Amino acid sequence: MSIATSDVIQKRYNELIKEKENEDGSELSILNLGPTHPATHGIFQNVLLMDGEKIVDAEQTVGYIHRAFEKIAENRPFYQITPLTDRMNYCSSPINNMGWWMTLEKLLGVEVPKRVQYMRVIVMELARITDHLICNSILGVDSGAFTGFLHIFQAREEVYEIYEEICGARLTTNMGRIGGWERDWSPAVWAKIHKFMETFPAKWEEFDQLLTRNTIFMNRCLHTGAISAEKAISYGFTGPNLRAAGVDYDIRKMNPYSSYEDFEFDVPVGTAGDTYDRYMVRQEEVRQSLRIIRQALEKMPEGPYHADVPDYYLPPKQEVYSSMEALIYHFKIVMGEIPVPVGEVYHCVEGGNGELGFYLVSNGSRVPYRLHFRRPCFIYYQAFTEMIKGGYLSDAILIMSSMNVIAGELDA
Repeated sequence: MSIATSDVIQKRYNELIKEKENEDGSELSILNLGPTHPATHGIFQNVLLMDGEKIVDAEQTVGYIHRAFEKIAENRPFYQITPLTDRMNYCSSPINNMGWWMTLEKLLGVEVPKRVQYMRVIVMELARITDHLICNSILGVDSGAFTGFLHIFQAREEVYEIYEEICGARLTTNMGRIGGWERDWSPAVWAKIHKFMETFPAKWEEFDQLLTRNTIFMNRCLHTGAISAEKAISYGFTGPNLRAAGVDYDIRKMNPYSSYEDFEFDVPVGTAGDTYDRYMVRQEEVRQSLRIIRQALEKMPEGPYHADVPDYYLPPKQEVYSSMEALIYHFKIVMGEIPVPVGEVYHCVEGGNGELGFYLVSNGSRVPYRLHFRRPCFIYYQAFTEMIKGGYLSDAILIMSSMNVIAGELDA
């Protein structure tokens, strides 16, 4: 829906207000929730038709930060697209990065070493932890419980320090390469990961004790924004929001990638599909992510940190600085002068919010002929209006927060 559509919505709502007033004399009003509002967690708008505190009707207006990523990608060589993926769900950028590299590797037919796959699993699960940590702690804030947020948020910084050791960035990571990693992980990376694994589980349980059985929090979240499994499927829900509705679907189990089949973990599933179930599913998924990381650390294979694909893998930086051939090859790869096969591939990963997919069409040129990002956030947000109708404004804020609507992913 374009931004200009909000004028059409308001005109229709003005007509509805007159009709309602003519019927029983009660007064309706229009409320713009957003586009810039602390409770929306991003730049998007909901035009609400209100009867006092109750929501009679609602319409979304998205597109305020649409950056035309797919069209930009059609004019960028493959290596230069990675920074675009960072800026979709920026709460878990490494999952976006890894998903894009795996899509390219599928197109190029690159076989990735086992060690690389395990290292990717560690990074993706750390990113899932931070994603769920942000969602659930902010859900507490939106219900008036600020303490849990302050208590647990330092843990996100600890993960960002791990990212910084790996790639030099914290939020928008631009992490990895085709076939693996730009360098092997230093002892400092492993030390920070082990320290996080020692300290974080207890902190997460403390956060759980602060919020999960809090009576006020439960009363605010139970039975609000419920959606059935059938409706969730029909809307195209994936990820925690679908599992909270009672559907046992996780891409890591159903269509394993990056050696996820080597790890034992459970898929948490809810029953009611309400705000509280969405919170509880994410709480347990963090525990399962910790379980996966432990196994990856224990079973970490020996071997190289990148695949042997010199046509697509950037040469070592020290060689680029000292060798003309390496400098030329570096330039050719980054600028897209290395030919790629003609083909059409789709690859998806289990992102923080659900199925994050990349549909890539190549005609053999230096840039994608077509690239479509399947953003889970954009798909499940379509159900938001149905989930809040008949409820109260304060409930709508919590429902949006529990869905984890990320504006960057919504408006790619």
